[in-house]
Amino acid sequence: MKNWQAAHLMPGVLICLIVATAARFLSDHYAAPTMLFALLLGLSLHFLVDDEKAAAGIKFAATDLLKLGVALLGLRITLTDIGDLGLETIGLVMGGVIFTISIGIAVSFLFGKDIKFGVLSGGAVGICGASAALAISAVLPVSETKERDTAFIVVAVTTLSTIAMIVYPILGQGLGLDDQHIGILLGLTIHDVAQVVGAGFSVSEEAGNTATLIKLFRVSLLVPIIIAISFAFRRQTERGNRSGVPWFVIGFAIAIAINSLGVLPEPIRALFAAISTWLLVIGIVGIGMKTSLKSLGHVGGAALVIVCVETVLLFAVAAAILVLSQQNTPNIISLGNLHTETGACGKTISNLQPANPEPSF
Repeated sequence: MKNWQAAHLMPGVLICLIVATAARFLSDHYAAPTMLFALLLGLSLHFLVDDEKAAAGIKFAATDLLKLGVALLGLRITLTDIGDLGLETIGLVMGGVIFTISIGIAVSFLFGKDIKFGVLSGGAVGICGASAALAISAVLPVSETKERDTAFIVVAVTTLSTIAMIVYPILGQGLGLDDQHIGILLGLTIHDVAQVVGAGFSVSEEAGNTATLIKLFRVSLLVPIIIAISFAFRRQTERGNRSGVPWFVIGFAIAIAINSLGVLPEPIRALFAAISTWLLVIGIVGIGMKTSLKSLGHVGGAALVIVCVETVLLFAVAAAILVLSQQNTPNIISLGNLHTETGACGKTISNLQPANPEPSF
């Protein structure tokens, strides 16, 4: 029976893998986000979802493989990294995430969208861009528009994140922030990890180190946020799904714990981290294939306005707080042992490079 299921899924999964490989190739050669290429290529192959041989595997890639990729993201984070930030910075980052989701819900109501769109867009902007959108979508109730909205938000936040990578360092320096505070600002407000690393190291090594740690802590907030969303919408989820906490969120937390204990040899940890990246890319290809370009046009301009408002307000509020903290009480933002030798994912932070950084969340 299991062999039959594997054979049934294989054609669709292989198609998604091939398209994901093409997306990685294009990303490496044209310096654009892998996720964006994966989604666009998937959208162009929407007709494959109507093929009986490929449909089951495409759905499997867009759901189960995607969730496994999210779970393995935990191997990029350690509790030590989080502790190094200091309580003040942790509070600021958590407040930023809650603020952005709240703004997303409020603005969505203002523009006639439901609360699910506000949570999805606010979580994507506030936590880690495309990966957060995919993870949050996985626990939201099934609806006719969920996959369409998810695909739209992935495109929107990836595009805005690329723009922010160029513009935010200039704005931070224009506001008179020092390198440490610019790093906090970039890590707190840019959506995707790859763009955070690129923006931070374009300013200085200190800004890059700081931005990377801040961003990885935002990624770790996927656990409590998804648990909260899962419980908030538990009455609307599919009948028979009685688990309050999704399995991939539990896996994410376990992966963080394993990485924090340092029990995995570095080559093994790096291998699983790479697998995580591939699974996410394969998953977004599957979502793209399940979404028609025509349906994206039905999302409307209001959806783009909502994502832009969330992005601008997050930056404005974070920048104002950091400017005031630097002018009045320079030590209010504490980064604890930021300059420790051990950095994100068990690597030396100073070795992180902005050129085509991985993972691309």
